[in-house]
Amino acid sequence: MEERLQKLIAVAGVASRRHAEELIAAGLVSVNGKVVTEQGTRADPERDHIKVRGRLINSALQKREKTYVLLNKPRGYLTSSSDPEGRPLVIDLLPSKLGRLHPVGRLDFNTEGLLLLTNDGEFTNYITSARNRVVKVYEAKVKGVPPESAVERLRRGVSIAKDERAARADVRKLSESKMNSWYQVTLHEGRNQQIRRMFDAIGYLVIKLRRVRIGSLEDERLKSGEWRFLTDREMKRLTSVKPNNSRKSTIIGSESAPVHKPRRRR
Repeated sequence: MEERLQKLIAVAGVASRRHAEELIAAGLVSVNGKVVTEQGTRADPERDHIKVRGRLINSALQKREKTYVLLNKPRGYLTSSSDPEGRPLVIDLLPSKLGRLHPVGRLDFNTEGLLLLTNDGEFTNYITSARNRVVKVYEAKVKGVPPESAVERLRRGVSIAKDERAARADVRKLSESKMNSWYQVTLHEGRNQQIRRMFDAIGYLVIKLRRVRIGSLEDERLKSGEWRFLTDREMKRLTSVKPNNSRKSTIIGSESAPVHKPRRRR
């Protein structure tokens, strides 16, 4: 059956659907030896030979098993699959037997907390799409104690750069001392270093930031650097889409899913 190329690329785990569209536009996708640059082009993996960056993805489409992992990312790791500067990567914390996984969205280098990794491009597209409103909840340690009037600006939405404005956010004070304060911040959108820039806009520095919830997903027992598979129930709560039984899906674990310690770097 013919399907859009960007969807096939996402299902194969090569990239999210949005990134797949960029690959097509860049001329890095071919069907039966012919480069395709037109968005919306369809192909049948049972009949057509589909290549991305010169590599055939047909076998990946046929054998693909989907894996979903929750990682408690430590500070000092890059949320990427590669880095020319050689910095530590979040995928270094996972065993190679899991195969090629990619991060779902991003956490800054110095931000810690919950991060999803998968080989399912469709799932990535769902979680990161603004229209699905998968909220993210963070805890931010701030230097000093902002006055309530300044925090109210964050709740209403604040300019974080020229011609760039952060949307309204749910901000709640958790605790304070003479030197620092902790806030819980719930975001309904995702911008680069958004929370740090939000507090910068009201004149306060975020000195520690961690993500504690993604949609309905949270796990206080997962220590820094540890990971586990998502459970069936968590997958159902995260997405409103019923599992597609026409493809293999590996959602390993139960409500007491085992926790795995970080993989040692070589």
